[in-house]
Amino acid sequence: MKQIAKIEAFELMDSRSNPTVGVRTTLSDGARGFALAPSGASTGQHEAHELRDQDNNRYGGKGVKTAVKNVTDIIAPALIKLGTVCQSAVDRTLLELDGTENKGKVGANAILATSLSVARAAAASYRMPLYRYLGGVNAQRLPTPMMNILNGGAHAANNIDIQEFMIIPAGASSFAEALRQCSEIYHALGSMLKSMGLTISVGDEGGYAPNLDSDETAIQIIVDAIEKAGYSTDEVKIALDAASSEWYENGVYHLPKRDVIYTVDEMINHWETLCRDYPIVSIEDGLAEDDWKGWTRLTERLGGQIQLVGDDLFVTNRARLKQGFEAAAGNAILVKPNQIGTLSETMEVVVMAKNRGYSAVISHRSGETEDTTIADLAVATNAGQIKTGAPCRSERVAKYNRLLVIESELRGQL
Repeated sequence: MKQIAKIEAFELMDSRSNPTVGVRTTLSDGARGFALAPSGASTGQHEAHELRDQDNNRYGGKGVKTAVKNVTDIIAPALIKLGTVCQSAVDRTLLELDGTENKGKVGANAILATSLSVARAAAASYRMPLYRYLGGVNAQRLPTPMMNILNGGAHAANNIDIQEFMIIPAGASSFAEALRQCSEIYHALGSMLKSMGLTISVGDEGGYAPNLDSDETAIQIIVDAIEKAGYSTDEVKIALDAASSEWYENGVYHLPKRDVIYTVDEMINHWETLCRDYPIVSIEDGLAEDDWKGWTRLTERLGGQIQLVGDDLFVTNRARLKQGFEAAAGNAILVKPNQIGTLSETMEVVVMAKNRGYSAVISHRSGETEDTTIADLAVATNAGQIKTGAPCRSERVAKYNRLLVIESELRGQL
């Protein structure tokens, strides 16, 4: 039986120059797996706890030496003693070692990096690609990218309140074709912004981050970029991530960069108007994480027309998703492994969503790494959609390149 022989942990760096946890697992047959935990900027308050040192003399308090030590001193001995690489047994042990609801004792970053590294080591031991090890023979569907090409909100230092403006190449015949379309539109957008005398600097996820007259102006410029690249809005659609939990206070929505205040119903009316006027097919976090009544009304109004994605609302958590079913809130879930902490829990929530007719979107974080696990996870779960940023910055492009390789493997081209 394959066993874990060694687990090592490291304090490494993410794409925002903040520390993160990296874990390397070595099995008894010499196979190795390595994984890193990402980190979010716009985080939901119900997410699993990312353990930071809070030592202001190091990295402004964001060091992860405590989490690294927890892997070395708490996790490693227990998993070596476990005597198996069975993912469910490994992840169950990790949950038992922490013993808290939000993984605040050992740290979700320590737990996730370990969970993923074990899976990678096991896949290497069986000489399988990760997507095949996780998804079996059924892992065969490449995801459609929801590509972030313009940033606002907490992801950019500009005057735009909506956090992400994305394009969806819904008419593409392959992942490679979808990626090419997105890249061409991204470059067209950059050329347009430059010709308008606007900045082409990028935000955390690689999308351009100009100052514009309004959020609607951003949408219109993207429509123009789609057409400039030679496509139509019949082929390429638009998706938004409002990240509206950042705006919610005292029962209303205060958009800070525009200094505009909406009631819940006014916020819903705003989304309805945008969807009427533009080719928007998906809105993520259109309302705040605990505005359940508002989410129910939003879903009644728009759920039959577009995809309504819960990120902060569901935080990749089975209990939160179940609450969403009961409240008829949303019709899709954003899946971020570090929101929940283990690979098993992540995959379980995808199955749970699909069983109730909810779509699943596998997602990166704004503080990313070169780890490409989410690309394999998207294929393993046949999720059908992935968010991993612009075709810019290597931590984003790494996921796209991994998917190109997977597509070639599945088509027998390698």
